Parts: sequence; C-alpha cells; structure tokens
Amino acid sequence: MPGILYLIPNTLGQEAGQSNPLAAIIPSEVQAITARLDYFVAENAKTTRAFLKLINAEQPLAKPLQEISIAELNVNTAATALPALLAPILAGKDAGLVSEAGVPAVADPGANLVRLAHEHGIQVRPLVGPSSLLLAVMSSGLNGQSFAFNGYLPTDTEQRSKRIKGLELRSRQEQQTQLFIETPYRNSALLEALTTACQPTTLICVATDLTLPSESIKTQTAARWKAALSAGNSPDFHKKPTVFLLLGQ
Repeated sequence: MPGILYLIPNTLGQEAGQSNPLAAIIPSEVQAITARLDYFVAENAKTTRAFLKLINAEQPLAKPLQEISIAELNVNTAATALPALLAPILAGKDAGLVSEAGVPAVADPGANLVRLAHEHGIQVRPLVGPSSLLLAVMSSGLNGQSFAFNGYLPTDTEQRSKRIKGLELRSRQEQQTQLFIETPYRNSALLEALTTACQPTTLICVATDLTLPSESIKTQTAARWKAALSAGNSPDFHKKPTVFLLLGQ
C-alpha cells in the first residue's frame, strides 16, 4: 500500500536573532507529523534542514537529521526524474513535500509531483500553514471574492508595461484583484513600473515580509504611490520577499 504525501508548510522567513517562529504560524499537529517523517522532497535541501532544526526544537525528530533523506525538486528538475522521487512513497513510505518558503505546490515546482501522486492513487494531504499570497489578499483590502495570481511579470520594460496595463484592464472590467511577485532586488523597479503604467485611481498594495517582525502592508492609489516615490518615500522592501496586488477602479 502506498504511503501518504504530506504537503508541509514552511515559514516565510526568519530574521537574524528572531526566536523560533514556528509556534505562531505552524500548528503543533503539523509539526508533529513533520517530525515523524524521514523522507522529504524539497525545493532546497539546505533550507529544509534549517526548517527541520526548528521543528526539532519543538518536536523531537524521529531520526537524527543526518539520517533523514531529502531529495530536491526545483525548477531545474526534469520531468523524467519525478517517478524516482515518488518511488519510496509507492513502496509504502510516508513523505513530506516542502517548499523553500510558505506552502508547497503553489507558485512552486512541487505541483508536478502532486499531480503525479494523484495519477498513481497516492493519498495527498495538505497541511495548514502560511501562504504569502492569501495573507496578502486578506490584508490588502482589495477584492477577496475574485483574485488571480500571475507569477512574475516580464523584466523587459516595454513588455512589463504592456502586461501591467493588460492586468489592470482585466481587473477593472471584472473587479478582480491581480497578484504578482518579483525577485526581491527588483521590487523598486516593479513598483515604479506600476505607478507609471496604472491609472491614478488604481489601488496598489505592497505586502512585504509577511509574518515576520518587519512585516509591512500598505494599500493606496497609484497616484499616491507615485507621489511618495517622487518624494523619496519608497517602502523598505529592498531584497525582501514582497507580494504586489492591484485592483482597477
């Protein structure tokens, strides 16, 4: 009988000197399930080991960390490698799928493994934890009844502007909140592009370092963002994970 594939949420980050953040964001039952597993498929083995060390501080691991198997699944993993990752589960071993941050299989290559697990009749169990996308929608004040995640926008200036205008038009016509993310060191460039491409009345939310002590969430019109940037009042989001949202008015 196949094992179970648990979808295990990770933290969204940890600041230097911060005490163990798990108690506030990862339920104890999720920690307990994680602690008893000895096989993980992870986006990044190094960050997963760091996560398991945090788990161990709250819930002792069933095996020493060096005896726990962590197989990597990231954007460079070929589709032909997925069956080998699934093989231990098909042989009866329970496993945990872990993203580098937040919940797995959402804006995450782990979705391919989950789909294959379903094809093989493996039970998939999603566990409760922080999703930066849902937290951003919750806290933005924008439409939570209809929203769409669009991943990364083009880096080319002209293509990015065209994409933003298209998302803004759709948002205005359907009253649908549009979400997207950016490589953290490009946050400033993206916010400037939004204030340039969007209509002055379009609402823009910038949600940074969600669940961390440095968390910052602010929603205002494109016009107000543009004025703030012109005055040198840019958000403190350089190299910090940020979710951007817009709603056309």
